[in-house]
Amino acid sequence: MADNLMEEQQKQRGRGRGRPFEKGQSGNPAGRPPGVGKRATQAMQQLLDGEAQALTRKAVELALDGNTMALRMCLDRIGPPRRERAVPIKLPPVRDAADLAGTMTAIIAAAGEGAISPDEGSRLARLVEIFLRAVDTRDFERRLQLLENSPTPPY
Repeated sequence: MADNLMEEQQKQRGRGRGRPFEKGQSGNPAGRPPGVGKRATQAMQQLLDGEAQALTRKAVELALDGNTMALRMCLDRIGPPRRERAVPIKLPPVRDAADLAGTMTAIIAAAGEGAISPDEGSRLARLVEIFLRAVDTRDFERRLQLLENSPTPPY
Protein backbone atom coordinates (compact mmCIF):
# COMPACT_ATOMS: atom_id res chain seq x y z
CA MET A 1 0.00 0.00 0.00
CA ALA A 2 2.84 2.36 0.86
CA ASP A 3 4.48 1.59 -2.48
CA ASN A 4 1.30 2.42 -4.37
CA LEU A 5 0.89 5.68 -2.47
CA MET A 6 4.49 6.63 -3.23
CA GLU A 7 4.08 5.82 -6.93
CA GLU A 8 0.91 7.87 -7.12
CA GLN A 9 2.60 10.86 -5.48
CA GLN A 10 5.50 10.64 -7.92
CA LYS A 11 3.16 10.45 -10.89
CA GLN A 12 1.29 13.49 -9.62
CA ARG A 13 4.48 15.48 -9.25
CA GLY A 14 5.85 14.31 -12.60
CA ARG A 15 9.18 13.24 -11.14
CA GLY A 16 10.77 9.84 -10.92
CA ARG A 17 12.30 8.23 -7.89
CA GLY A 18 15.51 9.98 -6.83
CA ARG A 19 14.72 13.12 -8.81
CA PRO A 20 13.90 15.94 -6.40
CA PHE A 21 13.65 18.61 -9.09
CA GLU A 22 11.67 18.94 -12.27
CA LYS A 23 13.54 17.89 -15.37
CA GLY A 24 15.64 20.77 -16.70
CA GLN A 25 15.50 22.79 -13.47
CA SER A 26 17.87 22.61 -10.53
CA GLY A 27 17.42 23.79 -6.98
CA ASN A 28 19.58 26.81 -7.80
CA PRO A 29 18.64 28.14 -11.25
CA ALA A 30 20.85 31.22 -10.89
CA GLY A 31 23.93 29.04 -10.31
CA ARG A 32 26.90 29.71 -8.10
CA PRO A 33 27.67 33.41 -7.60
CA PRO A 34 30.72 34.62 -9.54
CA GLY A 35 34.00 34.58 -7.64
CA VAL A 36 32.91 32.27 -4.82
CA GLY A 37 35.10 29.37 -5.91
CA LYS A 38 38.15 31.57 -6.49
CA ARG A 39 38.40 33.08 -3.02
CA ALA A 40 40.11 30.14 -1.34
CA THR A 41 42.50 29.69 -4.26
CA GLN A 42 43.37 33.38 -4.32
CA ALA A 43 43.98 33.42 -0.56
CA MET A 44 46.32 30.42 -0.82
CA GLN A 45 48.21 32.00 -3.74
CA GLN A 46 48.70 35.23 -1.79
CA LEU A 47 50.13 33.29 1.15
CA LEU A 48 52.55 31.37 -1.06
CA ASP A 49 53.57 34.20 -3.42
CA GLY A 50 56.44 35.47 -1.31
CA GLU A 51 57.53 32.03 -0.13
CA ALA A 52 57.78 30.07 -3.39
CA GLN A 53 61.58 30.26 -3.55
CA ALA A 54 62.05 29.30 0.10
CA LEU A 55 59.58 26.41 -0.18
CA THR A 56 61.32 25.12 -3.29
CA ARG A 57 64.71 25.33 -1.58
CA LYS A 58 63.36 23.46 1.47
CA ALA A 59 61.83 20.72 -0.71
CA VAL A 60 65.19 20.23 -2.45
CA GLU A 61 67.00 20.10 0.92
CA LEU A 62 64.57 17.50 2.23
CA ALA A 63 64.98 15.45 -0.95
CA LEU A 64 68.77 15.58 -0.63
CA ASP A 65 68.48 14.48 3.02
CA GLY A 66 66.63 11.35 1.90
CA ASN A 67 62.96 12.30 2.27
CA THR A 68 61.40 10.11 -0.42
CA MET A 69 58.21 12.15 -0.74
CA ALA A 70 60.19 15.36 -1.27
CA LEU A 71 62.46 13.51 -3.71
CA ARG A 72 59.47 12.27 -5.70
CA MET A 73 57.95 15.76 -5.76
CA CYS A 74 61.20 17.28 -7.02
CA LEU A 75 61.73 14.61 -9.67
CA ASP A 76 58.15 14.97 -10.88
CA ARG A 77 58.79 18.67 -11.48
CA ILE A 78 62.27 18.33 -13.00
CA GLY A 79 61.58 16.01 -15.91
CA PRO A 80 58.64 15.52 -18.19
CA PRO A 81 56.37 12.54 -17.59
CA ARG A 82 57.71 9.36 -19.11
CA ARG A 83 56.31 8.62 -22.52
CA GLU A 84 56.12 5.25 -24.16
CA ARG A 85 59.33 4.20 -25.79
CA ALA A 86 59.68 3.45 -29.45
CA VAL A 87 59.42 -0.29 -30.04
CA PRO A 88 62.80 -1.50 -31.35
CA ILE A 89 61.73 -4.17 -33.86
CA LYS A 90 61.79 -4.35 -37.61
CA LEU A 91 58.43 -5.05 -39.16
CA PRO A 92 57.91 -5.97 -42.81
CA PRO A 93 56.13 -3.32 -44.90
CA VAL A 94 52.36 -3.67 -44.86
CA ARG A 95 50.43 -2.77 -47.99
CA ASP A 96 47.37 -4.99 -47.75
CA ALA A 97 45.83 -7.80 -45.69
CA ALA A 98 48.13 -10.43 -47.22
CA ASP A 99 51.16 -8.74 -45.58
CA LEU A 100 49.68 -8.91 -42.08
CA ALA A 101 50.66 -12.53 -41.40
CA GLY A 102 54.35 -11.65 -41.66
CA THR A 103 53.85 -8.62 -39.44
CA MET A 104 52.10 -10.64 -36.74
CA THR A 105 54.84 -13.30 -36.94
CA ALA A 106 57.49 -10.62 -36.35
CA ILE A 107 55.56 -9.16 -33.39
CA ILE A 108 55.06 -12.56 -31.74
CA ALA A 109 58.70 -13.51 -32.30
CA ALA A 110 59.93 -10.22 -30.79
CA ALA A 111 57.71 -10.67 -27.74
CA GLY A 112 58.83 -14.28 -27.38
CA GLU A 113 62.51 -13.32 -27.54
CA GLY A 114 62.06 -10.50 -25.04
CA ALA A 115 62.94 -7.74 -27.51
CA ILE A 116 59.61 -6.12 -26.64
CA SER A 117 57.33 -6.59 -23.65
CA PRO A 118 54.11 -8.57 -23.99
CA ASP A 119 52.22 -5.30 -23.45
CA GLU A 120 54.07 -3.65 -26.33
CA GLY A 121 53.38 -6.72 -28.47
CA SER A 122 49.71 -6.49 -27.58
CA ARG A 123 49.59 -2.83 -28.60
CA LEU A 124 51.31 -3.56 -31.90
CA ALA A 125 48.89 -6.43 -32.56
CA ARG A 126 46.05 -4.00 -31.90
CA LEU A 127 47.46 -1.69 -34.59
CA VAL A 128 47.53 -4.64 -36.99
CA GLU A 129 43.90 -5.37 -36.10
CA ILE A 130 42.90 -1.75 -36.76
CA PHE A 131 44.69 -1.83 -40.11
CA LEU A 132 42.92 -5.07 -41.01
CA ARG A 133 39.55 -3.52 -40.16
CA ALA A 134 40.35 -0.53 -42.35
CA VAL A 135 41.28 -2.83 -45.24
CA ASP A 136 38.09 -4.86 -44.73
CA THR A 137 36.00 -1.69 -44.69
CA ARG A 138 37.66 -0.42 -47.87
CA ASP A 139 37.09 -3.79 -49.61
CA PHE A 140 33.48 -3.93 -48.47
CA GLU A 141 32.85 -0.40 -49.73
CA ARG A 142 34.46 -1.23 -53.08
CA ARG A 143 32.35 -4.38 -53.49
CA LEU A 144 29.19 -2.53 -52.49
CA GLN A 145 29.89 0.19 -55.07
CA LEU A 146 30.39 -2.48 -57.76
CA LEU A 147 27.08 -4.09 -56.85
CA GLU A 148 25.22 -0.78 -56.78
CA ASN A 149 26.68 0.35 -60.10
CA SER A 150 26.10 -2.94 -61.93
CA PRO A 151 22.83 -3.37 -63.84
CA THR A 152 20.32 -5.44 -61.93
CA PRO A 153 19.61 -8.83 -63.48
CA PRO A 154 15.99 -9.40 -64.54
CA TYR A 155 14.09 -11.82 -62.28
